[in-house]
Amino acid sequence: MEVYFDNSSTTKPFEEVIDEVAFGMKEFYGNPSSLHNLGLKSERKLKECREVLAKTINADESEIYFNSGGSEGNNLVLKGILKSGSHLITTPFEHASILNTIKKLEDKNVKITFLKINEDGKVDLNHLRESITKETVLVSIMHVNNEVGVIQDLNEISNIIKESSNRAKFHVDAVQSYGKFIIDVKKTNIDFLTVSAHKFHGPKGVGFIYIKKPNTIAPLIEGGSQEFGVRAGTQNIPGIMGMSLAAKIANNNLKANYEKVFEIKKKFIERLKCIDSIRINSNLSEDFSPYILNVSFKGVKGEVLLHFLEESEIYVSTGSACSSKEREKIGGSYVLKALGLSSDEISGGIRFSFSDDNNIEEVDYVIETLNEGLKFLRRIKK
Repeated sequence: MEVYFDNSSTTKPFEEVIDEVAFGMKEFYGNPSSLHNLGLKSERKLKECREVLAKTINADESEIYFNSGGSEGNNLVLKGILKSGSHLITTPFEHASILNTIKKLEDKNVKITFLKINEDGKVDLNHLRESITKETVLVSIMHVNNEVGVIQDLNEISNIIKESSNRAKFHVDAVQSYGKFIIDVKKTNIDFLTVSAHKFHGPKGVGFIYIKKPNTIAPLIEGGSQEFGVRAGTQNIPGIMGMSLAAKIANNNLKANYEKVFEIKKKFIERLKCIDSIRINSNLSEDFSPYILNVSFKGVKGEVLLHFLEESEIYVSTGSACSSKEREKIGGSYVLKALGLSSDEISGGIRFSFSDDNNIEEVDYVIETLNEGLKFLRRIKK
């Protein structure tokens, strides 16, 4: 039995999406910037996709900009907004595309404040309120953490930002939440929102960023006037079509999918009770996404356990697929380190991440294999 529990790294594309991408390559090969009929046909298709995506977050179609995905979107916001002397507020366990970009910006005299978080990873709202100054131009916070699945309260955060400053903008990395949770950019008063298609059964290498009007941003990629001058380069129409269809399917099934993965995570946590020396880092409460379950298995290295499971065609991860080098430096996940876990708990961390493709029966198989693997690996380590 093959079990894919690594959906936070990437998801398997819907069959309909694969067909849509192929259809796009065959039928919409004209450059949307061209003035002839084939170009106009492609331009109309882009507009149609923009309308679909805008509707899913209650935005205007002119506020949707296509790009290559979450990392590009995050880079665009940080580099396009922050200048020398600017003040940024964020958390210590954002995605690598935020944290590594911040390191470069610090060299350019951008001031950074990392918010305090509690043991579950929730932002300290009082610290946020105290940290906003007249120099604060951006608050960048991940909606759902990609490693432990903690959910930040966007409404609370947004209210504090807007009450405390007329200048500070709110950026949300929604890569792990879009297509899984209801997002309303108007109600939540979000200025920038980044999304990646391959996290919700769309194609890789395509995403979009929401930029609230009348906000402006300096482009990351210079060139032509595509994407209203924000992102140069010929648009990936087949990829955008696939993303649009995946978004429509995912957002039309939010409730059913949520309930399904909640039951999977619930059973997984119940079955984990038969395993000794573990720590559950993402529980079943409303503060955590049901799509992510992070567990520390004490007395073993997560990477070793990962490969043991792989031999039984069970696919999981030790954390973010984008941060493997950083994990090597500190002996595990920087997210778990930020949460204050011990070195043993950090090195033994495994992330199981679910999708609507998974089922309850897979949990039993994974638990049985885990039990077998842990007994073996802990025995040979002694």
